[in-house]
Amino acid sequence: MPELALSPQALIIGAGAGLSASFARALAKDGYHLHLAARNISDLDQLSSETGAVLHQLDGTDATEVAALVERLPGELRVACYNPSARQRGPITELDPETVRKEVEVTSFGAFLLGQAAARRMLTQQMRGNRRGTILFTGASAGVKGFPLSAPFAMGKFAQRGLAQSMARELHPKGIHVAWINIDGGIRNASRPERVETAENPDSMLDPDAIAQEYMHLIRQDRSAWSDELTLRPWVERF
Repeated sequence: MPELALSPQALIIGAGAGLSASFARALAKDGYHLHLAARNISDLDQLSSETGAVLHQLDGTDATEVAALVERLPGELRVACYNPSARQRGPITELDPETVRKEVEVTSFGAFLLGQAAARRMLTQQMRGNRRGTILFTGASAGVKGFPLSAPFAMGKFAQRGLAQSMARELHPKGIHVAWINIDGGIRNASRPERVETAENPDSMLDPDAIAQEYMHLIRQDRSAWSDELTLRPWVERF
């Protein structure tokens, strides 16, 4: 059997240069064979070379594409993570309904598609140790409280959080760990210089490498103490 199929497989949908890249590096370091999927994979070549990841061009809201990708992955799928979200800001009276529909599809319907496909795949796998696999959803504080001028994002994230809660209650007893991570704050990103930290305000943004380590902690949790929800925020963030 090829070495590829012998390694535990991990799939990240919505891969990019920020949090998902940090998570990919952490998974690769831990021995996972990676699959990175995104609408645009042209910027992922360096990350692929660094981590050995296979790249997949994918529309995460396309049920056929998502199901086919998960079904054809080699070996055993041990980790599946959904990162994409979309946000149209503006007064509720001025939002374009069609744009809102598409953004809710990206944030929550796509999460459902991955959750469904990953659960089907993992349920067919034999229990290894304490689990069949882990399914993670990258959330936001908008899934806990809706902010003004941000209705589409709140709609998507509330739906995503509800999905994760329902899946956790259904799948935890079957050996599949499901968790929703509330990223409550801005993530440090060198490509967004307009959001900077200063000497007077250090570590005011979430470090993507630190977030990735918390994702790894969820994957490694003993089933006697599984978390189904985790909130991560900088020490200076108000809540």
